[in-house]
Amino acid sequence: MSLSTFDVIVIGGGAAGVGVSIALKHAGIDNFVVLDRHHVGASFAAWPAETRFITPSFPTNSIGMLDLNSVAVGVSPAFSLETEHPTGQEYASHLRGVAQFFELPIREDTEVLRVAKVGEDFRVDTVEETLRAKLVIWAAGEFQYPRLHSFPGSELCRHTATITAYEDLEGDDFLIIGGYESGVDAAYHLSYHDKPVRLFDTGCPWNDESSDPSVALSTYSLERMREEWFEQEVELFPHTPIQSVARVDGGYEVTAIDERTFFTTTQPLLAGGFEGSHKLVADLFDQREDGFPLLSENDESTTTSGLFLCGPAVRHDNHVFCFIYKYRQRFAVVAKAIATALGLPADELETYRKWGMYLDDLSCCGEECASC
Repeated sequence: MSLSTFDVIVIGGGAAGVGVSIALKHAGIDNFVVLDRHHVGASFAAWPAETRFITPSFPTNSIGMLDLNSVAVGVSPAFSLETEHPTGQEYASHLRGVAQFFELPIREDTEVLRVAKVGEDFRVDTVEETLRAKLVIWAAGEFQYPRLHSFPGSELCRHTATITAYEDLEGDDFLIIGGYESGVDAAYHLSYHDKPVRLFDTGCPWNDESSDPSVALSTYSLERMREEWFEQEVELFPHTPIQSVARVDGGYEVTAIDERTFFTTTQPLLAGGFEGSHKLVADLFDQREDGFPLLSENDESTTTSGLFLCGPAVRHDNHVFCFIYKYRQRFAVVAKAIATALGLPADELETYRKWGMYLDDLSCCGEECASC
């Protein structure tokens, strides 16, 4: 088994892995590698064919603002793809183009088996070889790790992350558990094909008064819920947590916490979110009360020095960095901390500030929109 040594190993070649790798290059770091078990943008490429970005893309670089779905200064998926709400396949293509443009050292089809701290360095075991690094960035995302065991019988459901195309689903009586973005997206596409849908959620995200899209539905989803076919075909069940799902003769029985039961002949769809890849390295992080990794002010593990987290699992206090335009603000923070550890000034990262990509003062977050 060969042995290669790097200053930094980035694990994951999605939006977070590509974005933070570009920041590493801008910080003057050259001796690093990006590992992805499939290919760049694989999670996006696996989205259902009809699913599109809920955050709109717009090429605003000329006025000093970044496209909301951009992972680097000077690139815009809206400009390169010529679409406002790209599909997963389209965005995966965009990421591949960005990675090529910045000449990122990416090794595809490289599955990481384990990450361990050995002395002052890290040992990263892959199927083919063992790598060593002074520092590691975990950026493996979450879409490929759906939450499948939310309640008894949830394994009988089909998670929306496993669906190739909604128009190919057979059945005429769909029941969806989970009413946030993925659930509404599924209901929208099924109702478009004249499929009756019952949509259940523990809360009522389509009527949440928060202006934070990490909590309430995006404008894009709310707008689609007003389509005539959605209002005709979709029945909403807010504040209806599901207790269990069971097989019965001819179909499935879904039982709510309030003991109401619902029958469907079609396999229920589960839109209950994702476990996230950070679960694979849970032993290297302390956990917050909500189960997400506890991080330092530089997004470093509080128990394993030199291990950093990038992507939708980043949390600080009540701040949720689950969208690209949120977690990209932390790329420069991580790159600067790593450059400092390597003795590099990383002056070029200061340009990230004027583009809204260097958020190191979290006291300015959390402002709600005023209702008027």
